[in-house]
Amino acid sequence: MPTYERTTRVAAPLSDVWEFHSRVEGLEALTPGFMNLRVEQTVGPDGEADPDVLESGARIDMSMRPFGVGPRQTWTSVIGARQAHDGAAYFRDTMEDGPFPTWEHTHLFYADGGTTICRDRVNYRLPGGRLGRLAEPFGDLGFGPMFAGRHRKTKQLLE
Repeated sequence: MPTYERTTRVAAPLSDVWEFHSRVEGLEALTPGFMNLRVEQTVGPDGEADPDVLESGARIDMSMRPFGVGPRQTWTSVIGARQAHDGAAYFRDTMEDGPFPTWEHTHLFYADGGTTICRDRVNYRLPGGRLGRLAEPFGDLGFGPMFAGRHRKTKQLLE
């Protein structure tokens, strides 16, 4: 399965970076405008609507309409794992329903002095069956600009 990774250093403490990424507002702030993201519903692991923190088991139902073209695409992400300990933290969201046959996004954060190293790792399968698999070696071409923008925006908002 193909994997995309991107790493950035943010001149902000781990606690600030972790808190930002632990809320649905962080997702909204980092999703590029051209995706036309709309968070339809967020539910915590205990069924609570609009939880303050996206704990393990939280579900996010959203829709997107990239570049305003075509019908809105629905996407349901589930936070499957979330852990923080001395100097490091991570969470993993998995697409339960959406355009990709497989999408598992791990967000990793490491304290380094007063800065934080942020790493995104995405294991994915492109849609389109066999044809999509042929295009997977070129996935970085699509993911690169989007994740570069997300990391640039993280730095802009937190530094």
